[in-house]
Amino acid sequence: MMIIKYVSFLLGLIWSYSFIRTQSIFSNKTALLFKVFISKVSWFTFIAACYFGYKNFSFKATLIGIAAAVVMVHLGFFFLSNYLSKKIGQENLIKIKTVFEYTLIAFIVYFVFF
Repeated sequence: MMIIKYVSFLLGLIWSYSFIRTQSIFSNKTALLFKVFISKVSWFTFIAACYFGYKNFSFKATLIGIAAAVVMVHLGFFFLSNYLSKKIGQENLIKIKTVFEYTLIAFIVYFVFF
């Protein structure tokens, strides 16, 4: 039972920190919208997961879980960016990123105003 709690603690940390880390990929205008609408919730979730870990596990186990989640997310982003750069190419990756940014802005504007 304790293993299931710890795994869910780690998954919650990885999930929330990956959204926080995603913010750094976007350009400044998109990062601002991303920060206001998505990253704030992710920071709250990350802090809540840290609190959950502190209440249910030892301080040492909580710190190890936080460190492991942060390292795993950074490694995942590193390997994914290298793979996509090799597979798709840097020019096509920038084009896809630009289209994705404008689509994200459109979705945020749509959901805020409609």
